[in-house]
Amino acid sequence: MVVSAVVTGDRKTAVPAAERVDPLGDPFLRTRFAVPSRPATFLPRRRLTQHLAEGLRTPLTMVNGSAGAGKTLLVADWTASLDRPVAWLTVEAEKQRPGTFWAYFLQALSASGTELSDRVHCPADPNRISRKVLSEIAEDLVGRDPAPIVVLDEFDRVSASEVAEQLEFVLQHAGSGLRLILVTRNEPMLSLHRYRAAGTLTEIRDAELALNPEEAAALLELHGLSLPADAVRSLVERTRGWAAGLRLCALAAQESPDPERYLKEFEADHSTVADFLLAEVLRRQPPATQDLLLRVSVLDRFCPDLVNRLTHRTDAALILAELHRDNAFVEQLGQGWYRLHPLFGEILQTHLRVRHPGLEPDLHRSAAQWMRRRGALPEALAHGAAADDWGFTAAAVVDDLAIGQFFTDLRSDDLNELFSRMGPEATGPATELVRAARDLAHSDLDRGVAHLHHVETWLSAAPEDPAAAQLSWAFLEAVAARLAGSPARAEQAAEAADEVRPEVPPHLLDKHPELSALLLTHLGSTRLWAGHYEDARAALSEAADCPGGILTVLPREESMGHLALLDYLDGWPGRAEHQALAAMTETERFSLPQPSGSGIERLVLAAVAVDRHELGRAQALLDEAAELDLDTQDPVKAAGRAIATARLHLARGNARAAMESATPALTTTVTSPWADSLERLVTSAVHLAEGRAETAAEVLRHLPDDQPAWTVEAARIQLAAGRPGAAIDLLDSVSAERRPGPAVTVRAALVRAQAAQMAGDTETARRFVAQALLLARRERLRRPFLDAGRWIRPLLATAPLRSLAAEWLVPGPVTGNGPGAAGPRPAPIVVQELSERERDVLQRLAQMMSTEEIAVDLYLSVNTVKTHLKSLYRKLAVNRRSEAVHRARDMRLL
Repeated sequence: MVVSAVVTGDRKTAVPAAERVDPLGDPFLRTRFAVPSRPATFLPRRRLTQHLAEGLRTPLTMVNGSAGAGKTLLVADWTASLDRPVAWLTVEAEKQRPGTFWAYFLQALSASGTELSDRVHCPADPNRISRKVLSEIAEDLVGRDPAPIVVLDEFDRVSASEVAEQLEFVLQHAGSGLRLILVTRNEPMLSLHRYRAAGTLTEIRDAELALNPEEAAALLELHGLSLPADAVRSLVERTRGWAAGLRLCALAAQESPDPERYLKEFEADHSTVADFLLAEVLRRQPPATQDLLLRVSVLDRFCPDLVNRLTHRTDAALILAELHRDNAFVEQLGQGWYRLHPLFGEILQTHLRVRHPGLEPDLHRSAAQWMRRRGALPEALAHGAAADDWGFTAAAVVDDLAIGQFFTDLRSDDLNELFSRMGPEATGPATELVRAARDLAHSDLDRGVAHLHHVETWLSAAPEDPAAAQLSWAFLEAVAARLAGSPARAEQAAEAADEVRPEVPPHLLDKHPELSALLLTHLGSTRLWAGHYEDARAALSEAADCPGGILTVLPREESMGHLALLDYLDGWPGRAEHQALAAMTETERFSLPQPSGSGIERLVLAAVAVDRHELGRAQALLDEAAELDLDTQDPVKAAGRAIATARLHLARGNARAAMESATPALTTTVTSPWADSLERLVTSAVHLAEGRAETAAEVLRHLPDDQPAWTVEAARIQLAAGRPGAAIDLLDSVSAERRPGPAVTVRAALVRAQAAQMAGDTETARRFVAQALLLARRERLRRPFLDAGRWIRPLLATAPLRSLAAEWLVPGPVTGNGPGAAGPRPAPIVVQELSERERDVLQRLAQMMSTEEIAVDLYLSVNTVKTHLKSLYRKLAVNRRSEAVHRARDMRLL
């Protein structure tokens, strides 16, 4: 018969195991020594059991996590794999009786087969244990090999500080003869800092206990559920990998006819998850703490000062720290901020509405006011909208000078979504300014202008309105002027902004540099539309140089795109390309989603590609611009698309499509001289192609005489119509003061060359062709020679000209004026140097590696590799990987 030594008073007696009792005289509860069984759907997790195994090198291991985090089953699964006995004790609230705790501790050792010597005295007094007995326990454990493993499950139930102190004493003096594992929901009352400093503590906490997507998928599989990877990730994000939550969701989904939809849309407050959290977390808290948790459930994040505001308390800091320490589903974000576990927050919000009907809007309103005073505008707006207080919410946007964020793409989607819930009953200058901003951001000019008229009426009747509202109105007036193609209105808006800007607090202007950058961009775009090139360049250059980092990246990108268009219209394709690529790099530099930006720079690059007869690249760039949902209501962007598309159609020999593309459906206050000229030139080219030379010439009769690019195009068409005299007169009318770029001078030289050839002056023709070749080679302009026609072929075959055209234009560049006029592969020129990562990708392209293989080899995501490929193709001026490798070899990059 197994017996055990039990002390009664000062005398030891041998008592049969069946008659063992605790110091109170009650039989030991054997269930407290039993290792919990694991359910059939239990998921073993090797990464955690390995961590526990490594913890045997330290005397103390702590598994600290929230309720349902899987702590107990994890340790139970690990102990089952050991080849040595484990003493397991499930702790209960011992009513502050250290003697009873230690009696159970010793009995757990005995039940695991660990023999204790006769000198170890079991405590007889349930309320205390002497230092002598503790010393005997520690001394008896010293030097044991292997050291006994003791698991104290639910150690958070120990509320007597003396028990923790006694346990620490035994652990310290047992040396390497004891391995203690604490499974707890909170931080034990031990000197953990000492163990951490000495490196003698192994910790597994909530973050490590959380299931990752792979483990969550495996757990769902054990429940007979198979979900797509994105659905699993979404579920893990919502549950934060909480084991009990995932298991309860899986059990409920098994009963659903559509498990995937259930797991995606389940209502946490109407599920077994709610029952678990209410019983295990909320109802364990004192009533005052429960009230605090209910009130903060309306917040995405909170700090003690905010919680005190919402609860009318002064001790929130202590309560929040305690809740976090106890793993009560209050997560610490750092710098004094906390948040609730998402599922717990959903459940608490429902109970808030039940316990305190009508309180939720007041809580949101208080939070909105607190956030606004602290400068947390996005959260202030979210809470103001949740409180249905649209006057406050709109005023927060206007007074903060944040109206420009409707146009930056950084927060525009969030703002539009938030204010989409604002009803017509909300009135006032601020709400009308917000409505105007939303409408104008979506190019709804009529509705936007109507709201601006209401604001103007209010502002004129109440001149004491804040300067921020007046500046916001002036800014939106500039937006409206741009969409309307009204330069006079834009200038007036800019003047109004300049007048009111000194009255705006400087810190607001510094906080929102995007407003000034956007206003300059709109002003410059309107000036460009009107053909005021120099004034446009001044405003756009100032916008492109605006500081502000990511806040001004999109207006800077758009301004640079407009400057690229100006360079193109002036006949400088190389400059235009450089400026357009710099604009695209501006968005890439801040890792904005690709493609991103206004898209105007892609239109310029497409037009340049047409001039270089890179038609595939031009089409790809036009398609990219279309992906950006390019605003066709903006006059300059619409005209830019018309230029690139019409020129591409003409290069492909599709004159009718070119004419349709050259006429965007726009209604503007003034007509743009260069946009109108483009339409006339394309229309004239169509008439000429269809044999109506007189009509073609008539269309060009009223072209403006201050645009060299269009004048030279008109001269070329006059020449093609058999009017060499008229063509030369047009060329002679071009003012030298305008300093036309190479795209203009190349075409002008070819017109003069053809006129000389028609007059029989071959030597003069050859001289002008040589001049054109020299100018075109640097810019890689092939299209002018393809458009020249058959007459140029004999000249290019002569020795002096053939050497000038070698490698980049000939052999055989001229094969007609249609889709078949393909010519040789264009010689590549990298405008921007390849980055180190782009070179890595290029080398692997040359090795015929797939995108997925490159991603694995470089430890990158597939999407990141695709981004590098797009940048690589753009810099090499190619569309496919085979072309990229070929050009890279030609340029000795490989």
